[in-house]
Amino acid sequence: MTADLTRRRLLQTAGATVAAGYLTAGVATAAPTSAPPLVTYPIPAGIAQASTFEVKVRTKAGPWTTVPTYSVNLKQINATTGAGQVLKSSMAYFDFARSVEVRIKYTKGTIDTARIRPLSLGIEPVVDEDTLRFTLTEPRKIMIEVNGEIFDCLHLLARPIETDAPSPDDPDVIYYGPGVHTTATGQLEVPSGKTVYLAGGAVLKASVIFKNVTNAALTGRGLIYGTNGGGCTIVGSKNVRVDGISMLDLTTGYAITAGMSEQVSITDFGYFSAGQWGDGIDIFSSTDVLIDNSFLRCSDDCIALYTHRWDYYGDTRNVTVSNSSLWADVAHPINIGTHGNTADPEVLENLTISNVDILDHREPQKWYQGAIAINPGDSNLVRNVRIENVRVEDFRWGQFIHLRVAYNKSYNTSAGRGIDGVYVKNLTYTGKNAESAMMLGYDETRGIKDVTFQNLVVNGTVMASTMRKPGWFTVADMADMHVNEHVTNLRWLDAATAPTATAPTITTADTGVLTVGVPVVLTISATGFPAGFDAQNLPAGLTVDKTTGVITGAPTGPGTYNTNLSAANVAGTTTKSLILTVR
Repeated sequence: MTADLTRRRLLQTAGATVAAGYLTAGVATAAPTSAPPLVTYPIPAGIAQASTFEVKVRTKAGPWTTVPTYSVNLKQINATTGAGQVLKSSMAYFDFARSVEVRIKYTKGTIDTARIRPLSLGIEPVVDEDTLRFTLTEPRKIMIEVNGEIFDCLHLLARPIETDAPSPDDPDVIYYGPGVHTTATGQLEVPSGKTVYLAGGAVLKASVIFKNVTNAALTGRGLIYGTNGGGCTIVGSKNVRVDGISMLDLTTGYAITAGMSEQVSITDFGYFSAGQWGDGIDIFSSTDVLIDNSFLRCSDDCIALYTHRWDYYGDTRNVTVSNSSLWADVAHPINIGTHGNTADPEVLENLTISNVDILDHREPQKWYQGAIAINPGDSNLVRNVRIENVRVEDFRWGQFIHLRVAYNKSYNTSAGRGIDGVYVKNLTYTGKNAESAMMLGYDETRGIKDVTFQNLVVNGTVMASTMRKPGWFTVADMADMHVNEHVTNLRWLDAATAPTATAPTITTADTGVLTVGVPVVLTISATGFPAGFDAQNLPAGLTVDKTTGVITGAPTGPGTYNTNLSAANVAGTTTKSLILTVR
């Protein structure tokens, strides 16, 4: 072959041929020059399709377009034997702008009941015998439940139209067009500065590995499917972005693992699993991690935050989980702190969970319960946690929150050191299946302190209102929550009474070095229960989320910027200078 043969031409010419180390059975296609208001994608030959639902979409006054549905494996655990039953489900995805009407035919018969989750979205379908309709006015990731079926249901990932799809000829892009692709080893190791792009309709049967790299990405609208050893692993790396893709039917491993890495963003992500230990996103010993706008339905923990395990060492800090929906068919939607390093104790700190819907939680073992579980073991210390605007729907089996300094002999070599500073604001649980929530310190020196619940609402009752009883009553006498003697400074506030102890203290570093065009994740970390954040004089291309304090984007030009950070609560506003150098 001639030296000037591009990767795109090589793929088109060779077909299913090893090209630059990658084996592909599909043909790469260029991104469209103008974005239509609705885009659907084919399912490649050889990939299992589902038939329970027939999905069609259209823009206003436009023609109906069929959206094919993937067959998805999910799992339910037998609580007596521990065996797992694999059950079939459906998943479909498309992109749209402005507004779209969705029409879904249920092929198994008449629709008696239907609901769209998260329930907080308030989407009410119109049902006509075997068909339901509804309108989406913005991108959403939802689950359509018909006749109470939570497994043989439809997961619909409606994303925005892509506006920045790369060219297949870009030398910094490893491009996979529609079709089924694999590699000779079942893995794809990504060099620094490279982007793996999966176009809509692409299915990659290979694990994507970022190891000791910088400024790399995995993006697109395609799928990672059926891999052995996880979907994506990020190790010892910086500035890694995963955006817009989904993962199905991984045979082993977690969807995404990040270890000893920094500035990692995982956005617009969808994942469904049925494997043993089928975790979604597990973070080990990493800093400045953003998990945003994602839908995870997992056969184990959806999101787990740890320090040391295996070959990962070091603290975990500045992690934000936001604007996402989580469904755990076993274990926890969110689990924090189990694994660490007894020989050299570590810290998990500055953790934020914001605007999250927890759709289900089913765990028969009490010590593994908790829709949100903070369980430090292995001498871990968990501190400065913000849980805000979280809605927990009626799950099947578990607790809506579980805080425990743990010593789990199956996983730990010591108890955790403690939990210090947890602010839970606007957490709601609506349902009838929750068991008693727990807050358990380990002993006098390894306890739980400074936990504040503001506007905790359980089945419409603000828990602060139930605490107005004589001091000799325990928490369990007033709410369905057991709190032991090793929990100190526990406060219950209503919506109008915010914590007023002290103004926040900003703990963010004084300086940072960024690169033009390279996406970043920077976190304004602060103690003192901040209610809001801001950042003035950011480099062009960067924006701050004023609720979570996460700064994202890619700087557009070089320079030195004296950025003024601020964090505020009812006690006052604290500022700090951050010098950002963009090269």
